[in-house]
Amino acid sequence: MAATTIPKSKLADPVSTSDEEKLKYFTASQWQLVWWRFRRNRLGLLGAGILATYIFILIFAELLAPYSGTTLNVEYVLGPPQVVRFWDENGFSLRPFVYGVSTERDPVTLAMVPTIDTSERRHLLFFVRGEEYKYWNKRLIVSDLHLFGVDEGTIHIFGTDRMGRDIFSRTMYATRISLTLGVTGVLIAFVMGLIMGGASGYLGGQIDFFTQRLIELIRSVPDIPLFMGLAAALPKEWPPEQVYLMITLILGFLGWTTLARRIRGKLLSLRKEDYVIAAQLSGASNTRIIARHMLPAFTSYIIVDIVVSFPYMILAETALSFVGLGLRPPVISWGVLLKGAQNIQAIELAPWLFIPVIFVVFAVLGFTFLGDGLRDAADPYS
Repeated sequence: MAATTIPKSKLADPVSTSDEEKLKYFTASQWQLVWWRFRRNRLGLLGAGILATYIFILIFAELLAPYSGTTLNVEYVLGPPQVVRFWDENGFSLRPFVYGVSTERDPVTLAMVPTIDTSERRHLLFFVRGEEYKYWNKRLIVSDLHLFGVDEGTIHIFGTDRMGRDIFSRTMYATRISLTLGVTGVLIAFVMGLIMGGASGYLGGQIDFFTQRLIELIRSVPDIPLFMGLAAALPKEWPPEQVYLMITLILGFLGWTTLARRIRGKLLSLRKEDYVIAAQLSGASNTRIIARHMLPAFTSYIIVDIVVSFPYMILAETALSFVGLGLRPPVISWGVLLKGAQNIQAIELAPWLFIPVIFVVFAVLGFTFLGDGLRDAADPYS
């Protein structure tokens, strides 16, 4: 009798696909579960993509900017953005180009009027040699390579300000300054929040009482009068680097209160858990119990809180610099750029001076989307 051959597809697998998925799920670490949930959040991925773009700008600002932040073009003062074209009335061009432009002051209105020379094509080139720069202002790396430029003349795709400085280049450098200030401020607030909130929530007693009264005191002082006083206390003769450092420290030392209270609340609910009591009975120090056993229990929520804190720190710097209480020229930040556009004349005659607002908005949206995505991914019941 001939043997019957059973197709492999009919054979029963020892472990079905659903069982494999269940096994993979139940044996996954906490971070794997967070990543799997985060990948399904489209807004979270969009926020991560936006922030990745900003990080690229932060690192390679000198390469992306065609000029330095202080280069003047006296022939194109307060000029509108130049439009990159592929065709015009003279026909199609495979190479993108811009028209030659200049500005002259109207003798009647005193406004800067652009003059466009449609007969002059300035072709756009990539990875061109231009102004020499020191990478991150360090003498170790000196280059003159820029992402784009033109074969002749100048190009200003975001226009120029009232001194003839390229707004696109200044926006690239401002992105670096504003983001690094925000990151540094959040890190300072994070460390202080962990220390003060951890001690308050775990030790309790007089330490908890005085810590909470300090938090209430800081949060009760209005922001604008407080920053006005701090800005007045900064000596006018300080160099820009020192002012930048002090603004960063001020924002950091005033931004730790929210995180500290959240950590305190978490530790109050965890300090009576069995594994915490077991660590105390085994002779572990308070610092080890907090850092080794309690904080990891809600690490994902701390990360979410940090991400959500970035927009507030960036908006604080932008608002302070905008009203003249934060960074001062020649430092270039988003707030400093917007300070030059805070009059009716700029709104009417040079609306392109508000282009940095777009970068501020997208930065806030990027951090918000990423924070919401991480919060949903870190919640095991979402």
